[in-house]
Amino acid sequence: MSDTDKVFAGSIPKIYDEYLVPMIFSVYAEDIARRVAARSPSVLLEIAAGTGAVTRAVAAALPSGIRYVATDLNEPMLGVAAQRQADDDRISWQQADAMALPFGDAGFDVVCCQFGAMFFPDRVKAYGEVKRVLKGDGTFVFNVWDRIEDNVLTHEATIALAKVFPDDPPRFMVRTPHGYYDKAVIRTDLERAGFRDITIETRSEISRAPSPEYVALALCQGTPLRSEIEARDAGKLQAATDIVAETIRTRHGSGPVEGKIQAIVIEARL
Repeated sequence: MSDTDKVFAGSIPKIYDEYLVPMIFSVYAEDIARRVAARSPSVLLEIAAGTGAVTRAVAAALPSGIRYVATDLNEPMLGVAAQRQADDDRISWQQADAMALPFGDAGFDVVCCQFGAMFFPDRVKAYGEVKRVLKGDGTFVFNVWDRIEDNVLTHEATIALAKVFPDDPPRFMVRTPHGYYDKAVIRTDLERAGFRDITIETRSEISRAPSPEYVALALCQGTPLRSEIEARDAGKLQAATDIVAETIRTRHGSGPVEGKIQAIVIEARL
């Protein structure tokens, strides 16, 4: 993983929240929320909360009186999330590294994480921290993206960008968001961290966007893919975005766009 893969700063958080969250994250956030609510937690922790897609969905599914701690390594992302839910006094926001959680042992009924595990430099260590802060009967609920070929629009965008930079194609999407999908590896990592009761399932959904331009802006400028493009040629960001839009338009038409998305959802207990 490149150092820039974890950088969600500048204009990225705002574009991420306004464009990418509705396009690919919201439907999986609702799934996470259903799973968390089924556990009836009184105190829960979210790691890698991003701009709060899961936080909003989970908070809406839970009653008053619960305590919800939402964390992320990137303060700019967390700032967007906190601003959007400023009136919910059940939630506290805290910058935190998933590999060194600043919480005591056995304090949470549930720990949840949406599309964050792919970014952990040491996943076994991060899962060990989750195990440490969970109560004995607690549950870790999280998801990761499946391989990029099963996520149509992102795959098409990656292919398009390789034509813009043929000598050094941007590989962020393949390398990180879609780089941790092997179920056997995920299970082994969790077992090494001390989890024993593990269920893993594949979940396919449909991504929807109002236009090809929307898709291109979301992917090229609302993720660290932007940093990869700018590192190659800062003057080509808009041109790269336009080429992705044209590719999506050619394949899906100029109107509303739909494409398969696929994730892996995991529930792990001690």
